Amino acid sequence: MPTIHLENLIKRYGDVEVLHGIELEMADNEFTVLVGPSGCGKSTTLRMIAGLEDVTEGEIYIGGKPVSRLEPKDRDLAMVFQDYALYPHMNVARNMSFALRLQKRPQAEIDQKVKAVAATLGLTDYLARKPGELSGGQRQRVAMGRALTRDAGTFLFDEPLSNLDAKLRGQMRAELALMSQRVQKNMIYVTHDQIEAMTLADRIVVMHGGYIQQQGTPEELFKRPVNKFVAGFLGMPPMNFLDGEIVERNAGVFVSGDGFDLRLGDEKAAVAKAHSNKEVILGVRPSDLVFDADASEQESLTLDVMVSEYVGAQSVLLCRCGPAKVMVEVNSETPVALGQRLTFAVNPNGMHLFDRQDEVAI
Repeated sequence: MPTIHLENLIKRYGDVEVLHGIELEMADNEFTVLVGPSGCGKSTTLRMIAGLEDVTEGEIYIGGKPVSRLEPKDRDLAMVFQDYALYPHMNVARNMSFALRLQKRPQAEIDQKVKAVAATLGLTDYLARKPGELSGGQRQRVAMGRALTRDAGTFLFDEPLSNLDAKLRGQMRAELALMSQRVQKNMIYVTHDQIEAMTLADRIVVMHGGYIQQQGTPEELFKRPVNKFVAGFLGMPPMNFLDGEIVERNAGVFVSGDGFDLRLGDEKAAVAKAHSNKEVILGVRPSDLVFDADASEQESLTLDVMVSEYVGAQSVLLCRCGPAKVMVEVNSETPVALGQRLTFAVNPNGMHLFDRQDEVAI
């Protein structure tokens, strides 16, 4: 499959620049997810790759060939939209075969292709139905099937699951992952949902304000975020942030703030020594706080429980630490009373430090 390379991609609407020199290369057979909040430029980037938006400056290469001036039909791409974009008067089979019929492919080839794709997506029993007779999840599968029948080199997805309810989104995420394994094509997927990004992607590209903040595997971004934005955007419940200061003492290197005084582990301390007395933001994920009444003061946070949310096997606690609010995940069978003061050991490898001025990871 062709690699896709974005070289210094810039997009302006009049005098307003919304993409600022995007540099990105997507490898063969890779599931790449562009993720970020609304207005970050992810959908604009996807639409420029598809040829639905003009490139202001820079170049898009597909398989080493510049395509920025080519029509969408000449880029060997297939796109799945958020609103399905199905023809209501055509049945599933005709919707899926639409592009092939435009290309005047032989009917036998069309029938064989539609049958194979329908089997892959579990649509065999629905080929005679019209979109109005299908559920939202089934319609989205038809939209995916229409893209798959084209046998394009790359598939583009623009928030395809955003119109589905939570249960159906979970089911469709699993189906998308299976489809990716079966078809072995390049896939570029846009979403604002970080759970979709974490579960589907081979590589995540986090965008904010028209810039790429960080790219890498889900594990790399989750464990080693380059700045506070990436750290806070990925993970649910989100990372906790506490204002503090790096302090070096005889007992070691600490990050100290209102309501906490934590000794850093050896690896983090070695880096933090060069930033002694610097004002920082301490980041700790809820999953890196473990209920432990016997933990020492230098290894734990003492928190006052404000709210407890029961979510099945886990409960999410909203607590107070000095002036800040902290979220913690605990086993739902752990007895917790509102107003109770609890001690949570902090995973020393789960502490992240960010410069308070530029919010870049230390």
